[in-house]
Amino acid sequence: MSLAFDIPASRFGDKETPFLSARRVAELLGVTLNELASLIGVARNTLAARNGARKVDAALSPVVRILSMAGEMAGSEQRAAIWFKHQPLPGWAGKTAFDLVQEGKADKVLAYLEAVRSGVYA
Repeated sequence: MSLAFDIPASRFGDKETPFLSARRVAELLGVTLNELASLIGVARNTLAARNGARKVDAALSPVVRILSMAGEMAGSEQRAAIWFKHQPLPGWAGKTAFDLVQEGKADKVLAYLEAVRSGVYA
């Protein structure tokens, strides 16, 4: 598996800490922090709490991996964000990557992207 992305995960980092930035991810997706908290399954207050940084980082990690991989394939992070929110995935009854992540199925989205990158759905 290639770890060289056009949109490295560090792009989503918090400049003051070694953790991912919920605010940056929310801005890219065009969602509020409340909506992002709901998406990744953490309380809204956890996003802002210093002692919640590790939990938020772990919860954001699959989303950042999906956006990075989709951005690599789509050519830009903006296109990846649009795909993430609006493009239904084959075999998931019209559900988008956003929907599946919200249901705790980020692993299924990552597997789908790996299959597409490998040419399975080409």
